[in-house]
Amino acid sequence: MLLLFVAPVLALAQGNNFIEVSGHIIDKENKQSLVGINVLIKGTVNGVATDSQGKFTLKTKAKYPFTLVFSAVGFETQEFEVSSPNSVLNIELVTQTLLGKEVVVTASRVEESILKSPVAIEKLDIRAIRESPAPSFYDALENVKGVQMTTSSITFKVPNTRGFNIPNNFRFVQLVDGIDMQAATLGVPLGNAIGPTELDIASVEITPGAASALYGMNAINGMANLLTKSPFLYQGLSFYQKTGLNHVGGTGRELSNLTETAFRYAKAFNNKFAFKVNFSYLRGTDWLADTKTNQNPNNLNTANPSFPELNADADNPAYDAWNKYGDDSGSNAVTLTGLTIPGHTGSQSIIVRRTGYWEKDVVKPTVDNLKFDASLHYRLGDNAELSYGYRIGKMDGVFQRGNKIQLDNVVVQNHKLELKGSNYLVRTYVSLENTGDSYNIKPLVDNLDITSGGTNSVWGAKYKTALQNALNNGASLADALRIGRTAADASRVVPGTPAFEELKNTIIAINNWDHKAVVGGDAPATGGAWLSQKSHTYHADGQLDLSHKIKVFNLLLGADARIYEVVPDGNNFVDFKRPIADRNKPLPDGSFGDNVYYKKFGAFAQVTKTFFEEKLKLFGSLRLDYNPEFTAKLNPRVAAVYTLAQKHNFRVSFQNGYRFPALFEAISFVNNGNIRRVGGLSYINEGLNYLDNSYTLNSINNFNAAVNKDVAGGLTTNAAALKNRSLLEVTNLSPTRPERINSFEFGYKSVLLDNKLVLDIDAYVNQYNGFLGQVEVAVPYATGLSSQVKVGSDEAVIAMVQSNRNTQQTRYRVYTNAKNQYNNYGSSLGLTYNFYKQFTIAGNVNYNDISENKSKDVFVTGFNTPNWATNISFGNREIVKNLGFNVLWKWQQAFLWESPLVNGQVPAFNTFDAQVTYRIPQNKATIKLGGTNIFNKNYVQYAGGPTLGGLYYVAVTFDGLLVK
Repeated sequence: MLLLFVAPVLALAQGNNFIEVSGHIIDKENKQSLVGINVLIKGTVNGVATDSQGKFTLKTKAKYPFTLVFSAVGFETQEFEVSSPNSVLNIELVTQTLLGKEVVVTASRVEESILKSPVAIEKLDIRAIRESPAPSFYDALENVKGVQMTTSSITFKVPNTRGFNIPNNFRFVQLVDGIDMQAATLGVPLGNAIGPTELDIASVEITPGAASALYGMNAINGMANLLTKSPFLYQGLSFYQKTGLNHVGGTGRELSNLTETAFRYAKAFNNKFAFKVNFSYLRGTDWLADTKTNQNPNNLNTANPSFPELNADADNPAYDAWNKYGDDSGSNAVTLTGLTIPGHTGSQSIIVRRTGYWEKDVVKPTVDNLKFDASLHYRLGDNAELSYGYRIGKMDGVFQRGNKIQLDNVVVQNHKLELKGSNYLVRTYVSLENTGDSYNIKPLVDNLDITSGGTNSVWGAKYKTALQNALNNGASLADALRIGRTAADASRVVPGTPAFEELKNTIIAINNWDHKAVVGGDAPATGGAWLSQKSHTYHADGQLDLSHKIKVFNLLLGADARIYEVVPDGNNFVDFKRPIADRNKPLPDGSFGDNVYYKKFGAFAQVTKTFFEEKLKLFGSLRLDYNPEFTAKLNPRVAAVYTLAQKHNFRVSFQNGYRFPALFEAISFVNNGNIRRVGGLSYINEGLNYLDNSYTLNSINNFNAAVNKDVAGGLTTNAAALKNRSLLEVTNLSPTRPERINSFEFGYKSVLLDNKLVLDIDAYVNQYNGFLGQVEVAVPYATGLSSQVKVGSDEAVIAMVQSNRNTQQTRYRVYTNAKNQYNNYGSSLGLTYNFYKQFTIAGNVNYNDISENKSKDVFVTGFNTPNWATNISFGNREIVKNLGFNVLWKWQQAFLWESPLVNGQVPAFNTFDAQVTYRIPQNKATIKLGGTNIFNKNYVQYAGGPTLGGLYYVAVTFDGLLVK
């Protein structure tokens, strides 16, 4: 409302005393007129682009003399001073052959040379995107120095830098024109699902490392800033059509088509009003996660190490495959007790797990992504531009958190209102999230098993009876276990049958993940799997540059506020004012209580000062962040850049950053497979006592392995439990607090060898304190979960026996802070060498590692990052007239992946990408033929993730049509 009030006042203040500057811009080399060259009055927001004849006309109220800046991708930026009226300019632009000329804004929130940025920063401009063999500009981020990409689906990729990678990356922020792309309740940016189209992206800037001193919130591992094209500077109609093929062999699905269509139209009127419209639609067959690696081999105490004859995966009744669900250790592990097994003395126990279903049986193979955005822009003279933007995206895909989520018809939209001046910015936006028809795969497979195959006790009883009968009839243990499973699964619905599809669709449509027995009946009622999450994010921020007012130093001020509003769904988020027993139950009106609010506020100041004829530049910033759930936090940053001999740029920085727990980490309340995932705030623990009256899962597993061994030796179960009570570890967790990082960074960047070689080196050390993660615990109860008992008591010890899993334990997976400090460190080297004419070779090598701690923590942090990764590209943007190419090789070392869902070794891989581009200037067209992983060497990027194969495509682009 304030912006709408101020805008007409500012407009009236402009008056009508304009002067006019016009001109013609040509290519110095071939004397041809240049279309789409940006012409900007320096220090203002006023600018235009040249028309189809290379001409421009610019109206301004600027006072003489003023400077015009001429820029375009592929040409050196030039400046020209206008000192008299009625100027008609003839400008010749020179093809850019010099490297390291980029200007960035993300590192310091003001424009600066990329060579003199105080922290590591990478940039992809329009030309770099065009020359990349990646099928989209967002895919090209995977090849940027320091970036590790996680591909959950064709439609859903998440970047990360400097370690601790997870598919739902809370520590990496992604902005699009200042808007945070995070889907609040899912807790992660949805890749580029609602971001810019290929036709509207102007550049991408990535800061690998802590950026919280200036951006606050959660940018402690890095951020990506996606900047789109101004409709004043990039006008006309653009069209893009891509057709591709994937699944050419070995990925688990048949050969499939991938198509993407996009268009953009922008128009400006009298350099005062402009608009743009973007649309794109992508459709294809998704990558499939179908790795059968067993993460519960028989030598572990969560399997059956006392029976070495079961060591083969095919014989292991506790087999837990990466991409099979319902066979996990939660409520799907059943202990068969009192068995008589030939060759083993005494009463024996065997742990078996429910059969479960493969991911391919329960996910959708076809995915699509529909995007639309539009914006209106109005210039209030030379120094202010008011704009309104609307963006909406609809996407499908698979998302991995603590469980796998099938995203189906997820819709995220946002509205933005912004007033931007030459030295200030005021912006506000609202983001709306709706997960549509999405569903949680874990409760889906659990409820498929239970509804058709019986509860654990029923299923286990059938298994035990058939197993013992087979053993009595002389079958081997492995064969008898298979016979027992077949008998227990006799009524279980089989994938591909009408019964399976009908039951699956029924479960997906139910908004209740708990499986409850019918009152007074023998058959269980059907539980659900629908993921119905909705949230609204309200954000406002402002920035003011007072450098022109202060002569001694440059000063930048800023502030922001954000409010998350979550609609309780009864599965993930609840109204905590309601009684514990009723929180997951709908009210008569169908709601689950009042909406939940989570708030953050912040402000910062940055001072910069140059010394010694601008050879030394010092940066100092201080940010204050406040969340009402925690005490206020200060985030300082100090940095220095020193330029030696005009070409050697050294930088050093230190910053402290905090990350407030994300929504899911703070206030989730999920009952999923009889393990409740809960946020770590203290008021959620009230009445549940999982923070201070529980045992850790790891100690419970060790305890039960010892109990089973003693029972086999002749002790009663209770006696064996009390004998091994010392193995149980009391949790003693503290309420969640913000995660903290101290980041030290050193870097060097230079352009050498007569401006043909760019050298970029950085090294960092990060110290994490209060690292946030999940730990699984069990709270002991009296029989029938009638009342809670105190840890350490005899009743609590007996409650931890595996056979009491469902009757005397309530399990929680708690978001909490690690007790240890974690230090990780690394370095990266980037080289770009223009060695002959336009032939360029470029590459980077990245190293990341973590120091080991002597003592174990309450949970595994999951560094989830290869020590070494590299890529090398070779290309020529115009090897012959209008024809260019690029070839890229990348390699990644094997590494250990640890997460609540899947643990395992991710194998090393290397791939080749390539593209050939042919331009048809007279038709304003480009044809690009390319492929990623062109030799189809199938690989996975993370444990539990999809198998990625070759993708081959041809894309045709028409750019700048209908420009007069």
